[in-house]
Amino acid sequence: MEITEHELADPWEGLLVAPAHGSDVGVLVLAGSSGRIERQRARVLARQGVTALAIRWFGGPGQSPGICEVPLETFTTAVDVLQREGARRIGILGVSKGAEAALLTAVHDHRVDIVVALSPTSRVWCNVGPGRDGAHHPYRSSWTWQGQPLPFVPMDDSWTPSEPDSGPVAIRRWYELSDRTFAHLLPPAEIPVEAARADLLLVAGGDDAMWPSLPFAEQLAQRRRSARATVRLIARDDAGHRPRLPGESPASASPHFQYGGTPEADALLGKAAWPHILDALAGGSPSVLTG
Repeated sequence: MEITEHELADPWEGLLVAPAHGSDVGVLVLAGSSGRIERQRARVLARQGVTALAIRWFGGPGQSPGICEVPLETFTTAVDVLQREGARRIGILGVSKGAEAALLTAVHDHRVDIVVALSPTSRVWCNVGPGRDGAHHPYRSSWTWQGQPLPFVPMDDSWTPSEPDSGPVAIRRWYELSDRTFAHLLPPAEIPVEAARADLLLVAGGDDAMWPSLPFAEQLAQRRRSARATVRLIARDDAGHRPRLPGESPASASPHFQYGGTPEADALLGKAAWPHILDALAGGSPSVLTG
């Protein structure tokens, strides 16, 4: 399919990719804590007939240098852009911290019709990196809404990695320890997905070494089911934190973090999720699935 591309510099850096014939379906594409503009993922989606908008949502000009008190209005403004491009059905596809942002945006903006959350969390976490003041600590919320920080779970800094100092580390147990340490803070920090009008598609790997995304996804799914709201959950026990969609290159290794899974398992999870992602974006009837 022929596509067109437009680089954006205002109100944030981004890439708008659309089918040459246009589309009435638009999807906002959000990276995780890498902060990058997900160009390849946007192009893959646009070739399937949807308008895809990938943005840099922190670390750019005028933005917080870290994931610290990032305004959710960043994402509602992106919904405005997609609507101006002619989208009548709006989706947000995010991975990791981008999935956290996607879920929260859908809770606060009922124009969102579908959220595709890859390797999600079920609760709001503290900042990853510094805020506008350059400070990493004390911990603050990752997000704000209408100028107010959202309730969050901080990290328990008594955790130490089990890996050698010279190699990449798995930080999943840090999140699991923080969950236990700050259990009294969990209720207000839970993402109330039952309040979102949007349909919800969750994709998670059981071997995620960054955080326990499959248990988080199961919590989100249960919350939706309890509210009799629609949800789909696609999972593989051997996949890690970075599922790859058909047409995407394998994720590169990190010198800092272990992500779990294998390139083969991560690709198989993406392949299993792909038809459900396309169906959800197109407005297919949601159902409750576990694959």
